[in-house]
Amino acid sequence: MAEEPISRAEVEHVAELAKLSLTDEQASKFTSQLDEIITMIDGLNEVNTDDVKPTTNMADATAILREDIAVNAHQKDALINEAPETEDGFIKVPAIIDESEDA
Repeated sequence: MAEEPISRAEVEHVAELAKLSLTDEQASKFTSQLDEIITMIDGLNEVNTDDVKPTTNMADATAILREDIAVNAHQKDALINEAPETEDGFIKVPAIIDESEDA
C-alpha cells in the first residue's frame, strides 16, 4: 500500500497550482478522498498482469467514417464578405486565452 498518506499541504499546493480556492472542509474531504484513490491504485499495482494482453478497445467494431465533403462551400465568399475582420481568407476572431496572468 501507499508508503505515506497524501498530506493536506500537498492537496492545497495542487489546488493552488490549479488556481482553485478550497474551504477547510473541502481540503479535508479531498485529502481523504485522494488518499483512498492512491491506496486503491497501489492495490491494483499489486495485481499480477504478466499474462494479460493490453486492452485498446472494448468493442471489436471498426469505426466507419463518412467521406469528408465540404457542404455549402460555395457560400464561403459570402460569409467572408460579411465578417467584420478577415485575414488571408479566414475570419479573424478575438483571442480567448488570457496570457496576462502569471503561469
